[in-house]
Amino acid sequence: MKLGIVGLPNVGKSTLFNALTMAGAEIANYAFTTIEPNVGIVAVPDERLQLLAELNNSAKITEATIEFIDIAGLVKGASRGEGLGNKFLANIREVDAIVHVCRCFENENISHVAGSIDPVRDLETVELELILSDIELLERRREKTERLNKGRHDPRLKTELEFIESLLRFLNDEHAARDYSPENESETEFIQSLFLLSSKPILVVANVSEEDAVDGNKYSQALIDHLAADETEVLIISAQIEYEIRELPPEDRAEFLEEVGLKESGLDRLIRLSYSTLNLISFLSAREAEARAWTIPRGYKASQAAGVIHSDFERGFIAAEVIPYTTLAEIASMHLAREKGLIRKEGKNYVVEDGDVILFRFNV
Repeated sequence: MKLGIVGLPNVGKSTLFNALTMAGAEIANYAFTTIEPNVGIVAVPDERLQLLAELNNSAKITEATIEFIDIAGLVKGASRGEGLGNKFLANIREVDAIVHVCRCFENENISHVAGSIDPVRDLETVELELILSDIELLERRREKTERLNKGRHDPRLKTELEFIESLLRFLNDEHAARDYSPENESETEFIQSLFLLSSKPILVVANVSEEDAVDGNKYSQALIDHLAADETEVLIISAQIEYEIRELPPEDRAEFLEEVGLKESGLDRLIRLSYSTLNLISFLSAREAEARAWTIPRGYKASQAAGVIHSDFERGFIAAEVIPYTTLAEIASMHLAREKGLIRKEGKNYVVEDGDVILFRFNV
């Protein structure tokens, strides 16, 4: 999973990136401190793996990971190449979802590129630049399709042109492509093939000061109210507090969170929302060598999940031996679970559930 951290300059993107990844990206009070995107890999905490490792005497634990990409700050006009617009937009095209950081704190020592604090305006500025970039891409695609169709009157190309026109009208009304409702499967596939920037799922982070980390403030509330109709959740996070949490030894973090009034870290909340937004789940595997979590799209069948581990597993799939983690945790014994017949044998069309512990049988 690749998540791109975006936003206007000086909203706290790199601070949040450092807090999440401890990658040490440069932070300064001027625009475009980040030019080349910083990349950091973060393990997804999964307490289930500890028990699995103990039951199977696993030599190591391997958690699922998320790749965070700290992308150069965007300014108004980025779709026309202003600032580092072209680089910014190209980097966004590579990610699975956008983490849009909006500045919701006041600090006279940190300038704002627009001269005032208004997270709703900032959100709309970035969103509009993504839409304008998509419009430009679609107009080029329309011109190409018109040239191909000239003198041919190909029904397939005519249908494509009609759809492009419909999508362009939608985008020109300043609606993001993710909100467009395709009429059929072919339209869905066509949109996916375009890799439109405004079609990517978006996670909104309200970056607040330390004193507002628990309840937020008027700026974060303005974001929440603005996005309520879209049912888009706003994560209230203090990037500074997150940075302090990550600097602590793991055994001291829970106590620190309690002291500042938080139930869990912003990283944990962001990971959970990322999985939910992208409709992902994790299945588990455990042998003596390793206990591991694997991330897959919800709805994957057993043979597809096997292919995530290794293509040979999918190619030579025979069966999947499955037990839900919750069932295994109650018995706390793989041997006893097998004796009681709690480990099911499933075929390639079995739809994997979150927390399934799976052993794949295959032959190639």
